[in-house]
Amino acid sequence: MDVMPKWADAILIPILSILISFFLSGLVILYLGMNPFEALKLMVTGALGSTYGWGYTLYYTTNFIFTGLCAAIAFHARLFNIGGEGQATFGGLGVALVCLAVPWPHWTLALPAAMLGGALFGAAWAIIPAWLQAKRGSHIVITTIMFNYIVAALMVFLLVEVLKPEGSMDPATRRFGDGVALPKFSDIFGLFAIEFSDAAPANISFFIAILACYLFWLLVWRTKLGYELRAYGHSESAAAYAGISPTKMIIVAMMISGGLAGMMGINSVMATDRLVLNSVEGAGFIGLAVALMGRSHPVGIFLAALLFGFLYQGGGELALWASIPRELIILIQGLVILFTGALDNLVRMPLEKLFLLLRKPRSEEV
Repeated sequence: MDVMPKWADAILIPILSILISFFLSGLVILYLGMNPFEALKLMVTGALGSTYGWGYTLYYTTNFIFTGLCAAIAFHARLFNIGGEGQATFGGLGVALVCLAVPWPHWTLALPAAMLGGALFGAAWAIIPAWLQAKRGSHIVITTIMFNYIVAALMVFLLVEVLKPEGSMDPATRRFGDGVALPKFSDIFGLFAIEFSDAAPANISFFIAILACYLFWLLVWRTKLGYELRAYGHSESAAAYAGISPTKMIIVAMMISGGLAGMMGINSVMATDRLVLNSVEGAGFIGLAVALMGRSHPVGIFLAALLFGFLYQGGGELALWASIPRELIILIQGLVILFTGALDNLVRMPLEKLFLLLRKPRSEEV
């Protein structure tokens, strides 16, 4: 029998972890001689106080949903895929090549092709570490970290020597063209006479990310493959006894994981109209924290991605308008990751003791 109710594990522990990290961040801001409440107000205003702020917050949220789902599907198969950064990077290359290969007449044709290109490239970058784990016993953590560095070096070569337009000094591809431009929130909400900042980058990819959350739920909890993945994640020996191939589960889970990371490219590459160096901006690593905080469930992942989108946008506004160094924003994000991931038991263990104490009087009455 579980010590804590499910709502406490899914909601209470993440909320307490966030509050502790915010409290410690406030102490650091106070130590620097600034008002933590004013800093929080500035973050909230910058991230949520206007359609411009919301546009950037949801743009980052979209990236984190894809990388969070990438980490979560691997978690369900008991695989710690740290290669989401590299898989998203290579997936972005796939999206760019699709957009550059054809003079697309309209985004409705370009978007499905770009999604397929990003997913295939992301899955391709994940399949080699998966094969090494399944067939050679190479640890997935080590190989995926190594592949992050390999793809980073590969992207420098491609964007400097191959894909960069002649005469350009910027390590980036040429612009994709008007036929590839995805509709922004300003275009979408404009159809309903709702004003939204045209300068904000949030676009239709956000709704595709939400659809991906739903499809993720269907796959994991409503299909035979999802059941096999979860069974393998709970016990490899029991799954093998039931006829589930460990090799198949490792490779399939990692390919789906890499494909989800690669799908991020429709937001970070296609929506920005070209592929630039470091277009992923650390979203692959943030996805690990998003999946941990969201308990590898799509609803939790969406909420956690929204939180980190708020931290990214609000933190950027805080660094811009206040005399607060950018490193402090990274510290706040790091504290959230620390308490929701590595120090999860710091919150969990006292709560479990509390629920045990609350349960004792009831058992004594019975």
